[in-house]
Amino acid sequence: MRYAVLVTGPAGAGKSTFSSSFLTHLKNSRRTAHLVNLDPAASPASFEYEPVIDIKDLVSLEDVMSELGYGPNGGLVYCFEYLLQNMDWLEEELGGFDDDYLVFDCPGQIELYTHHPFLPTLVQNLTRLGIRVCAVYLIESQFMEDKYKFFSGVLSAMSAMVNLEIPWINVMSKMDLVTANPDDESGGARNGLRQRKDIARYLDPDPFLLASRRGQEGNESNPRFHALNQAIVQLIEDHPLVSFLPLDLTNPDSIETVVSHIDYTMQYGEDEEPKEPHDLDEGDFQGLE
Repeated sequence: MRYAVLVTGPAGAGKSTFSSSFLTHLKNSRRTAHLVNLDPAASPASFEYEPVIDIKDLVSLEDVMSELGYGPNGGLVYCFEYLLQNMDWLEEELGGFDDDYLVFDCPGQIELYTHHPFLPTLVQNLTRLGIRVCAVYLIESQFMEDKYKFFSGVLSAMSAMVNLEIPWINVMSKMDLVTANPDDESGGARNGLRQRKDIARYLDPDPFLLASRRGQEGNESNPRFHALNQAIVQLIEDHPLVSFLPLDLTNPDSIETVVSHIDYTMQYGEDEEPKEPHDLDEGDFQGLE
């Protein structure tokens, strides 16, 4: 059985760094794992591991922009359309891997996950080839500095989950940057939102973080703004699809926890004795005090 993990999320969330750490963890666990690059704009220097399959061998964003005159976003759309028109190339490339773990490092344009049909079509093709697929969606911990920014991230994760319709893990990355002291300027805490006692409200999003009393904050004196917040709160409350696993790559237990959830989601090694994923406990917040 082959397994594919799509590493997705907005630009700057740490997808390539997570992919490298993920591969290192799998290799240290004596698993056969490989990197697949799906970003036609990626620089070779950004990879710790050389991709065994690279979309740039088929089409690159640089060539599309220079030869067709497209901008970055239009060029990226063209690259994925070209990939889907040449799925026989990807199928041939994937043919040499059996019983392997394939980590797909994806681009940072979130519209690819939230409403474009490209990745859902890709997933359908991978499934047709007998590959079990799941997705990891990364949002960086700095989103916790501002509750409105955070909930835009929650909504984008929710939209991507609905669009791809595959087993899904949401990860709050760069948790090593989180500080417990709101007065610690070196940690960048803002308004106390990064205090340790508040972190659980962000990992399992509490929609009432967004629901403040009318007039409590400047822009919310506008009744329409307040009504919009209430509508978003109700949407998240009625459809509790999103929760996050904390990822601190300086803590080996943290990556182990995330990998165990990915394994469980895809039922990795189902012929062996099933293993429950590691639960979150105090160890997952080491370094936050």
